[in-house]
Amino acid sequence: MKQLVLDIGRDGPRRFENFVVGSNEALVAALHEVALAGAGPLYLWGPAGSGRSHLLEACGALAMDSGRTIARWTDPADRKETADLLLVDDVEGFDPVAQVALFNAFNRAPAEGHSLVVAGGAPPRDLALREDLRTRIGQCLGFELQPFDDDTRRDILRQLAERRGFRLDDEVLGFLLRHGRRDLPNLLAVLDALDTASLEHKRPITLPLLRRLMQGGLDLSA
Repeated sequence: MKQLVLDIGRDGPRRFENFVVGSNEALVAALHEVALAGAGPLYLWGPAGSGRSHLLEACGALAMDSGRTIARWTDPADRKETADLLLVDDVEGFDPVAQVALFNAFNRAPAEGHSLVVAGGAPPRDLALREDLRTRIGQCLGFELQPFDDDTRRDILRQLAERRGFRLDDEVLGFLLRHGRRDLPNLLAVLDALDTASLEHKRPITLPLLRRLMQGGLDLSA
C-alpha cells in the first residue's frame, strides 16, 4: 500500500510533513520555494476543508525554521507588515480597509524583498474584492487545491485506523464514502467517533455497528 499519511492530527502542528499531498505536488513545491527562497507572490484557492490553512501554516513554519520572519493576516485588524513573508488567509472576507492594506503590500513587496502567499475560496476572477486588488491577485502564481480521489481517501482512513489499532474493512469504507461528506476534516471526525465506539463496545468496526452508531446520533454529513 502506498504510504500517504505521516501524522495527520487536527490538533497537532500543521507542517508539510503531515499534509496529504495527493495531486498537489506542484503547489507544495512552490510553497517550499516561497518559504525558503522568497519567491512569489502566490495565490491558492479551494473550498473549506481543502487544506488552505494547513498549507499557509506549514509555509510559515518552514520559513521561520530557515530564519525568516512571518506575519499572518488571519485577522485583518492586526496587519503586521514588517516581515519577510506575509501569509493571508480567507482574503475574500477582507473589509475595504484591509483590502487597501493588502494592495499596498503587493506594491511594496518587490522593492522590500517581501514574499506574499494569499489564500481564498475562489479563483481570482470570482473574488468579490476591489478591482485593483483582484487584478494583483490574478497576477500571482496561482494554484487550485485538487481534491482527493476515493482511492486516496480509502488509503488515508485505512492507514489512520491501523495506527489507532483498529481496522476498517472495504464495506465500511465504501459506506462512509457513499453516505458521508468527503472532505478530510469530516472524515477525521468520523474516524474519531469510530475509534471511541470500538473501544467502548470492545468490538471491531463493522457495518452493523456503524449503522447502530448512526441510529444513536452519529452524523456522517455533519
